[in-house]
Order: sequence, then structure tokens, then C-alpha cells
Amino acid sequence: MPFFGAHMSAAGEPANALDAAARLGMEACQLFTKSNRQWRAAPLTQEMVDHFHGKRREHQIAFTAAHAAYLLNLATKDPVLHQRSVDALAIEWERADRLGLDFLVVHPGVASDDQWEAALDRVAQGVKACMKQVGSTPTHLLLETTAGQGRSIGHRFEHLAGILARLKHPQNVAICLDTCHVFAAGYPLAPRKEYLRTIREFDQWIGLDRLRMFHLNDSVKPLGSRVDRHAHLGHGCLGQEAFRHLVRDRRFQDRPMILETPKGERAGQSWDAINLSLLHRLLKDK
Repeated sequence: MPFFGAHMSAAGEPANALDAAARLGMEACQLFTKSNRQWRAAPLTQEMVDHFHGKRREHQIAFTAAHAAYLLNLATKDPVLHQRSVDALAIEWERADRLGLDFLVVHPGVASDDQWEAALDRVAQGVKACMKQVGSTPTHLLLETTAGQGRSIGHRFEHLAGILARLKHPQNVAICLDTCHVFAAGYPLAPRKEYLRTIREFDQWIGLDRLRMFHLNDSVKPLGSRVDRHAHLGHGCLGQEAFRHLVRDRRFQDRPMILETPKGERAGQSWDAINLSLLHRLLKDK
């Protein structure tokens, strides 16, 4: 079966996210290693790093990931912002490496104009510069599919394929597919025929071997809206059927699948627990 988890709060220290994930029986966990809306990053102490490693062993969390700050923009043609984004991403990658995370997820960025090929060049150049700063690390950088708001890069599979081609397909750079984002970008995930067509198109452009992680989110907005608004599973325009196809797809049985749905409670139960319960139920559906 896939490894289910969610994005959990690391307030206080990163290990707190693993404790929160373990309380809900998760096999995977995503967190921020720093504030997601600030450039500054308070240093990780060795005590924090050791505590995180210990908690991961204690809770037997199979996959861990971090999400990079939303401020980063590798696609911009503003040289100051581009360099600042490269430096900030390198720091986040180094932090993820210290914590022994499997993945660091980043949005490719937003183009300054409609010159898509030039924007893809800048993203690839930025990733290459980060790789030089970080050096060898087992932590994979995952470029995330996007919904396509504004001029965001990554709402077409060919964008991501173009970046990987420019990087000459390094083994430590791959893709995270967000269900809300691809749906909003115009890729249907239900009914089954449409789901298979979308996955086949991803495979043709990028290759399923490059699909290392999923973000599982329903969509508030309809197919092709290009608006990024996450909803609880089965409570949006995607519906339960799309997630049934995905979690039961044998090709993805070894992948982590991370919820990024809104936090909160319903009738005294956390929404994370509700969404996780639905995923386990869909796995058993005939």
C-alpha cells in the first residue's frame, strides 16, 4: 500500500511534526524546516537534528519531506530575486540533508512574462546553482506540479519535462504531483479512463520513475480553473473517485502520499484523521 501522511506543524522544533504524525498513525510526514513565508532561517542546532533522527526511528516514519518557502522564485528574470531564491533554496536543501529527509519539495516559480522557454532556462540554471552549493546529498529535490495561476511554471507536464531535460535528468531531481494542482491545470483524474489518460501523458512527458511523491488534495475550483484552492478529500470538485483510482494504482504502491488539506476539526475529530480514514477505506473498495 502507499505510505500515507500529511503536512504537520514543526512549531518549536522539527521533531514535533513527527510526534504529531505518529499520533495519527502516519507512515509519512512533510514539514517546514523554517518559516515558509520568511527568507530568514534560524539555525538548526545539533540537538534538534539528533532529536529528529531519534523520533523518526522511534515512530518508524518511512518517508519524510520538507516543503521549501513560498517566497522562492527560480523562474524570475529579476537577477536579485533569482540569486536570493537560489541561495535560500540551497540553505533549505542543506537543512533537509542534515535532518536526513528523503525529499525537499519546491514550486518551480513564476515567469516574469510569457517567454516560457526562457523561464524554464532560469529554473534549470537555478537548480544547477543550488546543486553546486549543496554538493552530494541523498535528499532529492522534487519540482511540484502547479495549478497555473498567473504565469506559474509547472502547470503543464512539458514544463517539468523541459526543466529535467535542461538538467540532463540528474537522479536527485524528480517530481511531486499535487492532485489539486494538476486538476486545476486541466488534467482530469476521474472517471477511470480520464485518470489513465492523465497518468499516461505524465509518463510520456516525464516518466513514472520520476514521480516520487504525491500531494493529495481535493480542489475547491473546477477542472481547468487554474486556481489553487485545496479542499478535504471528497469535499471538492475532484471527488472520492479520483483518489480511489490513485491509491489503488499498483504502480504507486511504494510512493508517499501527503495530505495538504486544511487543518481543523469536525465533530471533535481532526480533519487529518478523517482524510486518512477515507484513504484507507478507498484502498479496500472493490
